[in-house]
Amino acid sequence: MNRPVILVTGGNGQVGSELKVRAAEFSNFDFLFIDKQEVDLTDSGALHGFLSTHSINYIINCAAYTAVDQAEADIKNAQLVNQQVPGLLADYCREHAIRLMHLSTDYVFDGTGNTPIAETEQPNPLSVYGKTKLDGEREILDKLNNAYIIRTSWVYSSYGKNFVKTMLSLGENRKELDVVYDQIGTPTNANDLAGVILGIIQEIDAGNDSPGIYHYTNEGVASWYDFAVAIMNMASINCKVYPIPTSGFKTAAQRPTFSVLDKTKIKNQFKLQIPYWADSLEKTITLLRK
Repeated sequence: MNRPVILVTGGNGQVGSELKVRAAEFSNFDFLFIDKQEVDLTDSGALHGFLSTHSINYIINCAAYTAVDQAEADIKNAQLVNQQVPGLLADYCREHAIRLMHLSTDYVFDGTGNTPIAETEQPNPLSVYGKTKLDGEREILDKLNNAYIIRTSWVYSSYGKNFVKTMLSLGENRKELDVVYDQIGTPTNANDLAGVILGIIQEIDAGNDSPGIYHYTNEGVASWYDFAVAIMNMASINCKVYPIPTSGFKTAAQRPTFSVLDKTKIKNQFKLQIPYWADSLEKTITLLRK
């Protein structure tokens, strides 16, 4: 009997790269990884051409336009990748009985509250990035009744560009840094997230199937300032980090003020023990400082 095949889009991104690392633990599946260099997902002909030549059981869509500030002026491309591509994938999955897992973001919320945000709360994105990601969710939900959407936040890893690597680089070259203290969320280790995604697929394959929207981040709460200070301390970098308000750091896109995601649903459904954000950060810092 052939093993189920998992296709990962955005295979060279942070989560895609960590899925490659974690794939070895899930030897009961075969994996295909593609990125925009191999297949232009925004081209329906190219996408269908690729998909039709492979026997695929699951698709994990990690492809996303994640340049939050750039998206404010590049609306068309943000829509193509964050809204149109999920719609195209959902169409194909519906037609060919493929299960779709899609990554979304805390930026679908405005973050005006002060308690962890549950999946049932009303989205209200403040940015083009957040709006296009929400539109992508809706494309999927309109077309599929068995998709999984996992919203996450503040993703980092040893791969690609991210806040951790930026802070390490700046910290090595500067004596001091200003980082905002009044945006609150949870850093998420992409390796942890990858393990959860593959674990859920394994659960689906075993019959524990409960599609819908889920929230996943590491445990705990931090500001970007807290995050930066932890990075410097763990890496033993002598760079002073100063807290500043959002008003002191102008960006093109507006960010949610409080976007801590409530993980009760995913923990209960899949019996997860989720690592604390600082513990996972320490592992990544150790990896990056080797």
